[in-house]
Amino acid sequence: MSPADHLTGLDFVTESTARERAAKVDEPAWLLADRLDAVRRFGSLPVEPNRLFTTYLDLRQVHFGDLTPYAEVADDGAAAAASLPAGASAFLHIRDGAVVGRALSAQARAAGVVVDTFANVLRSHPALLGEILEGARTLPDDDIFAQLARATYAVGAVVHVPPGVQLREPIVVRWSVGAAGRALVTRTVIHLGKGAQARLLEEQRSSLDGAMRATRATADDRQSLWSGTCEVLLDEGATLEVAAEQDLGPDTSSFITRQAAIGEAATLTWALAHVGGLLVRSRVDNLLVGRAGTVRQAEIGFGGGAQTFDLTSYTHHIGRDTTGDLLSKGIFQDRSRGFFKGLIDIQRTAVGTDSFLGEFAMLLDRKARSVAVPSLEIDQPDVRRASHSSSVGPIDENQLFYLETRGLPADLARKSIVLSFLEPVVARIPLPEAQDRLRELLDRKWDAGRTALAA
Repeated sequence: MSPADHLTGLDFVTESTARERAAKVDEPAWLLADRLDAVRRFGSLPVEPNRLFTTYLDLRQVHFGDLTPYAEVADDGAAAAASLPAGASAFLHIRDGAVVGRALSAQARAAGVVVDTFANVLRSHPALLGEILEGARTLPDDDIFAQLARATYAVGAVVHVPPGVQLREPIVVRWSVGAAGRALVTRTVIHLGKGAQARLLEEQRSSLDGAMRATRATADDRQSLWSGTCEVLLDEGATLEVAAEQDLGPDTSSFITRQAAIGEAATLTWALAHVGGLLVRSRVDNLLVGRAGTVRQAEIGFGGGAQTFDLTSYTHHIGRDTTGDLLSKGIFQDRSRGFFKGLIDIQRTAVGTDSFLGEFAMLLDRKARSVAVPSLEIDQPDVRRASHSSSVGPIDENQLFYLETRGLPADLARKSIVLSFLEPVVARIPLPEAQDRLRELLDRKWDAGRTALAA
């Protein structure tokens, strides 16, 4: 299967595009070489590299040929006037084709924390990006969308927490996308030094308010696209919690590739929530390279209408005594579809591994569909645990009956079961306001689905 089979219209992934993007922000030669390597890889990769998962690939909803990518993102300095969200230590906001928010608390600045665009970091900290990225493999070589972002990103974001720094307040990175006919391609690189601790909230939102969405629906039916990465490098003993909320508009597709290299005794926690969008394609690769590294991941998708969620997770156990605990959950209403695909890979060096993968989906309507494909590859028999579990089905009638016997009306009982099913991810969101916002999104999603069913 070649890119042309599913990606007709992505003809901007070329060497000339890569060179133009690099020239606009005066990138060093090593970073241009990184882009060009990605262009070469993109041209030879299949859309789905894992044959076990190929059957469950469907990108027909996305009209790539109608999308014009941003060649650059404006940054005129006005963003420096933005204020920090309440309770945050740093803030970076990119809205369609411009940087519109940038702020850093006095404590974070004094500690040497960096949260800024690639272009600014190359000017203010010339060696930092090279120290983090040069020669590193921070994205999966076999993923075509990772290589698309690596080759043609219009803007990159850097989050760097120096060794020993412990941030109590979370860092917020916000992407707002929704302009008709446009594609925003981005990269996010996160590095925590030895013993550092931080929390990060990544928000993917529509750039259109309610009135603009309604106007667009009647005046311009072209789609939009956000394609990005989240590349995490954790040094020895570092601890990072990443939460992501995705609430893009109904005409916007999202392609996100996340990869983490987890060092010795380092800990990473993912809490990923997908609510909006037309088609959402997410891939997470966790590389447990250091001894006693740990990753905990919880990911949810709440689909309605004709939405599609394609969520894949890989956990690669490489070092000794590593731990992985991954959980994916989905709720699907109306005609929505969910594909949950996962692999635990225990390599020969990974003595003492403890790893679990769970994939569970709940179908609320007859036309909703979901598939769970958990899998194991074990090349080291001396493990503590290596297991997976999955289920796809309707609401448990026993749970429903129990709540009804306690006086809850049937619809309220169903809603309580659904929202509590997703709560493990909601509870991990670091800012109280963001938690409340996600709960409101899920609540509205439920109400919209029930209204559509009644109609």
